[in-house]
Amino acid sequence: MQDSMKHFSPPGPIGFGGASLGNMFAAVDEATAEATLVVAWDANIRYYDTAPHYGAGLSEHRFGAVLRGYPRDSFVLSTKVGRVLKPDPTVLSGPPPFETGLPFRAEYDYSADGTLRSIEDSLQRMGLARIDVVYVHDIAEDAHGPAWRDRFAEAMRGAGRALIRLREEGVIRAWGLGVNRVEACEAALEQSDPDVFLLAGRYTLLDHSALSTLFPHCAARDVKVVIGGPFNSGLLAGGAHFDYVPASTALLDRRARLLSICEAHAVDLRAAALQFCAAHPTVCAVIPGAKSPAKATQNVMLISDHIPPKFWQTLKDDHLIPLNAPIP
Repeated sequence: MQDSMKHFSPPGPIGFGGASLGNMFAAVDEATAEATLVVAWDANIRYYDTAPHYGAGLSEHRFGAVLRGYPRDSFVLSTKVGRVLKPDPTVLSGPPPFETGLPFRAEYDYSADGTLRSIEDSLQRMGLARIDVVYVHDIAEDAHGPAWRDRFAEAMRGAGRALIRLREEGVIRAWGLGVNRVEACEAALEQSDPDVFLLAGRYTLLDHSALSTLFPHCAARDVKVVIGGPFNSGLLAGGAHFDYVPASTALLDRRARLLSICEAHAVDLRAAALQFCAAHPTVCAVIPGAKSPAKATQNVMLISDHIPPKFWQTLKDDHLIPLNAPIP
């Protein structure tokens, strides 16, 4: 049996989140996608996360095309289960929020058999023989509505048990959830034996909901967290979306307050966003996406930009981040 995530963390602190190369919000051409991944590799990024959902297999396809060119033991790769893709020539776009993708439609399947099929399909799309970490994807209220706990219980009986078995057999190194909601991670800690969570958007400069509840429970169980969506769907990087939809006026006002303090201290808001996420000891990696080679290089530079201590204290004094939030 290989070491689980409890004794293993992605090389970091920064990785590459694959939603962007599934054409989230806007299409990326093949040449740019390939160049972006190559530049990320050259910038020493060694953790890559993708999913079947990202462009109906497009992100996995692109990741595999590049990563096959590097020694397999030199990088960490994660993908997700919970959706099985089926060929459908009538699919011309999406699925939302992805502008365009491959001609497949997704069907939710959290069963053990569906999980194994999803992993086999992902391996074939990427042309690789191993996945290191597998996340059960979108098994939370935002995807399934008020009945999400029923689907969650189904997933723990099916996908969860299958992934525990694969971990024990050494087929994968670790498993967990890839979700946008803290409550699902809390339920997984209560009901199963995960190693790591990929939590998108719930520990950022705009949303601190994981700090007081989930993170202490993770620390008690020696479970790590990868932070996806550190820019909250782009809002902290100059975009207009939060949680994949147009941002509210209140959130735009909050960003304006952050930008004002950044300007006063000569700090790049994107650097602050990445470094805030990475500063918590429960966080083992932060995985922003990138749609261009310049953005990939920029993310690596931003995570190490100097930020004066007074900046962080001002955020606390102005109640923009919690007083007990760890800072770099």
